[in-house]
Amino acid sequence: MSTVQISAADVNKLRQQTGAGMMDCKKALTETNGDFEAAIDFLRKKGAKVAASRQDRESKEGVVIARANEDGSKGVIIVLACETDFVAKNAEFIAFANAVANTAVQNLPANVEELGQLEIDLENSRVKIADAILDMTGKIGEKIGVTSYEVLVGEKVIAYIHGNFRLGVLVALSQNAAGADEAGKDVAMQIAAMNPIAVDKDGVDSSTIERELEIAKEQIRAEGKPEEMVEKIAQGKLNKFYKDSTLLNQEFVKDPSKNIAQFLNGVEKGLTVTAFKRVVLGA
Repeated sequence: MSTVQISAADVNKLRQQTGAGMMDCKKALTETNGDFEAAIDFLRKKGAKVAASRQDRESKEGVVIARANEDGSKGVIIVLACETDFVAKNAEFIAFANAVANTAVQNLPANVEELGQLEIDLENSRVKIADAILDMTGKIGEKIGVTSYEVLVGEKVIAYIHGNFRLGVLVALSQNAAGADEAGKDVAMQIAAMNPIAVDKDGVDSSTIERELEIAKEQIRAEGKPEEMVEKIAQGKLNKFYKDSTLLNQEFVKDPSKNIAQFLNGVEKGLTVTAFKRVVLGA
């Protein structure tokens, strides 16, 4: 037991530094004889224990942050998950998620594990993201973590967040042309709303094509069509599937008289989408 006198000012100072509760801060200082650095470690370990004790809890709430860098050459999407909507709406939680996304887009780590090892500015100090997450877990008392991380690199990358941080989109355009930012945002909103499975039909995997053809053929046979017509009609249904499900072939939501490919070509001749990412909270 500590013989050092722990003042209310000391407790408050530690609380300001860590965000932990008053009683937790007092206990940490008492257990560490008033050593602030050791007390911070004590609280961090407490946070780790909280995290470990909640591993079986579901963290389906949280925020999706999509972020592109200043020149639009790369972008990231991260999901910072928590257990409750109450925490997800907390300004400090959202600010932390934005800080993680900023660090990610600056460094482009290969995966979540590498992201966790990057350092972040937090309360006037440099802290590893993984440690900061443990600190926040201990402070909030919920299971918190980065559950999704996507990267996109291209000539012009646009980021879009939809639905109060519930869905994030990155879209890469083939050129950094005049009007690319506005057009990219329109396309990102299209992706958010229509959920295409690929950029165009060449991006649809063979198993999906085979499944769609098989379903179409069964439907056609069930309608009593002659067998010699089945293949031709099935191909027609597959083309309809491409039109509905691939981005460049979809009708542009803001102007159904043209598809996305036509819309982009009208912004700048040859402008197209090279790739996109779409991440939904809880998916």
